[in-house]
Amino acid sequence: HHVAVELTEDNHRQFVIPRGFAHGFSVLSEEVVFQYKCDNFYAQQYEGAIAWDDPDLRIDWRISDKNLILSEKDKVHPNINDINCLFDYMEVLY
Repeated sequence: HHVAVELTEDNHRQFVIPRGFAHGFSVLSEEVVFQYKCDNFYAQQYEGAIAWDDPDLRIDWRISDKNLILSEKDKVHPNINDINCLFDYMEVLY
């Protein structure tokens, strides 16, 4: 299951994603300024990722294949069913 929220310069919304939750974004305009804040310093040992196009997730990113731009890193993530959860919620949250 996933949640999609459209953030625009007109609606002035913000969206909070709890620590440990998977998240991603797509840009639907020609230009964007995207800012995010974290609740702590970056810790590479807690980084993980899921394939953006995982068919089990059924996420409509609202971007055509011809307009798709992905980082090299984002092109190689595994599907969600191929991931062993390495995130220890007790260690990280408390």
